[in-house]
Amino acid sequence: MENITIDKNQEQAKQPGKEFKMNPEPVTIRESYKGSDKLKNKVVLLTGGDSGIGKSIAVHFAREGALVAIIYLSEEKDALQTKIEIENEGGQCLLLQGDVKDEQFCQKAIKETISNFGSLNCVINNAAMQFPTEHIEDIKTENLHTTFETNIYPYFYIVKAAMEHLKAGDTIINTTSVTAYRGSEHLIDYASTKGAIVSFTRSLSKSLAEKGIRVNAVAPGPIWTPLITATFDGEKLENFGKDVPLGRAGQPAEVAPAYVYLASEDSSYMTGQVLHVNGGEVIGG
Repeated sequence: MENITIDKNQEQAKQPGKEFKMNPEPVTIRESYKGSDKLKNKVVLLTGGDSGIGKSIAVHFAREGALVAIIYLSEEKDALQTKIEIENEGGQCLLLQGDVKDEQFCQKAIKETISNFGSLNCVINNAAMQFPTEHIEDIKTENLHTTFETNIYPYFYIVKAAMEHLKAGDTIINTTSVTAYRGSEHLIDYASTKGAIVSFTRSLSKSLAEKGIRVNAVAPGPIWTPLITATFDGEKLENFGKDVPLGRAGQPAEVAPAYVYLASEDSSYMTGQVLHVNGGEVIGG
């Protein structure tokens, strides 16, 4: 994909951000992406699926034949647009509005997915928040709690509630980040949660291997999503993604196929692994 020109005058005041306000809007799926029923009739529950990477995952999965349940926090306009795009692919979409920090809501989301679609084959933990600060002393305790309670606790809540429904051949996919591997001086708490997700993925994969349930993760680099416009100021927006070897920010459409791979039989001999979609930054692990 070509480099994008980002309008630096588009900061959003509230996370996780609204996609319809972005300039340019993220690319959700390439016209050239051809579905081949890799996920036909698979039922997927996805957190943070209303916009950005989550939306792109949902639309790609729909093009591959999946039935998709999406959890979103409050961005109703984005969520409804995602539902429309899924239905335009011939898919079905269940919208679930709520806060993943609430364990009871996570349990309810699993129940509603089962009630609506009759089964569950793939869980994708993707929702996240971040609060950049210059120094560790600047991290507000409230934001620290919100970051951990949003970015890692729900992974436990969702998976625990899903376990009675998942069976051999089913999958769990977690969204971590390049910051888990190289660190981030401005996102110490966020990067810490993403490191926890890597360990969660590896440990859970070992725990569930004997059941035939595969657990993997994706570690995106700088991807153009609403969370970015709701997090950074104009100067950082203007230069977002330019420091990676490919010299540009990535699009959600360039990340989502990694999730298709991990959810499909193409990755049947892979568990406990992390795919790095980060514009060419070579990292350890």
